[in-house]
Amino acid sequence: MNSKQEAVKTPGLIGNRFIQTILLSNILLQIGIWVRNFAILLYVADKTNNDPYAISLISIAEFAPIFVFSFIGGTFADRWMPRKTMIWCDLLSSVSVFLVLFAIHFGTWESVYFVTFISAILSQFSQPSGMRLIKEHVSEDQVQQMMALYQSVMATFSILGPMLGTFFYSNFGLEISITVMGFVFLFSALVLIRLPKDKLKPASKMGKNQFRSEFVEGFRYVWKSPMLRMLGVSFALAGLAVGVIQTLNLFIVTERLGKPEEFLQYMLMVSGGAMLIGGGVIAVIAKRIQPQYLLAFGMVTCALCTIIIGYSTSVSITLITQFINGLVLPCIHIGISTMILKWSHASIVGRVNGLLNPMFVGMMVLSMSCAGVLKSTYSLVSIYSAASILFLLGGLVMIPIMKNKSSDSLENNLDRV
Repeated sequence: MNSKQEAVKTPGLIGNRFIQTILLSNILLQIGIWVRNFAILLYVADKTNNDPYAISLISIAEFAPIFVFSFIGGTFADRWMPRKTMIWCDLLSSVSVFLVLFAIHFGTWESVYFVTFISAILSQFSQPSGMRLIKEHVSEDQVQQMMALYQSVMATFSILGPMLGTFFYSNFGLEISITVMGFVFLFSALVLIRLPKDKLKPASKMGKNQFRSEFVEGFRYVWKSPMLRMLGVSFALAGLAVGVIQTLNLFIVTERLGKPEEFLQYMLMVSGGAMLIGGGVIAVIAKRIQPQYLLAFGMVTCALCTIIIGYSTSVSITLITQFINGLVLPCIHIGISTMILKWSHASIVGRVNGLLNPMFVGMMVLSMSCAGVLKSTYSLVSIYSAASILFLLGGLVMIPIMKNKSSDSLENNLDRV
């Protein structure tokens, strides 16, 4: 553990003022994101009579900034003051929302895409800054618990979010929904003021050559670290598997189970509820388990569940397996986030996060785009079997680094870059 890193001395994790602030900000942002996602989805569907091209542009506006800005945002996040960066990102998101709302009100309905696009760009600067703050203010033995709580918030909104977004749009329309989003971002910025003030001065202005040098340094750092290198491989394999499964879940319902499309919501609710429970359990036992063990267990269990779901024609077996799968999914997300924080030096954690995160999203989007072609060529059983193998491989690549500890190579890896 870095000797310069400060741990907040509190009676417990929940009593940590820093963690309270980060979680409250995340809750507010999740409200805004889910209201945004479903309000815009339903609005565009109504406006274009369910035009698939217009609807697909929403996903492009959400995911494209991750590829373009993730590593750029991570590079700047390593130089800028993280608390101030997060506050300014939320404030700018709020301002952009109200500007877009103004444009929509006066007839340019296509401006609705910019709500998603702009907030997605700003999140690529805010999210790595948040990782830096967690690295600085949460002790190493509490990091995994912190990530478990964070994952529990995400799981809660995977259940409540769609209902919340649909409720606002159905009852109040698009403009009120977007207004809610704008105020939620504003409130998040105000909450973040409670964070400890940045102690480091902002770095000097970054020139073109210096930016390129620090950009390359992030790649070198990940490549020099066996832990982060293997994590990147595992992350990419998980993205490929998740993208296919998310896209073809509907066909599991209609073809394998013989149920109407509406039954998918029950599968998602079962999975979301299980993720919430799983995140809570991990928060309790996190200190006893190394993150690479947690990640490997999650990947191998997901492999088993995926192949069962692909073969099953029984509603009860599928739902039980979906529940088990939901229980272990937090193991993957929490394990990955914890490993990024533990095996990345505080001065470079933004770039590491900015490099590894697009690997997952990129592979997920790639497999999502290929899912239709795969479905027309192969059976669901074959596709889910292949996804199961991807999960299994993602767990197996952890074997060579199971015994590694962050303190063994953290400083040495930075010195070699």
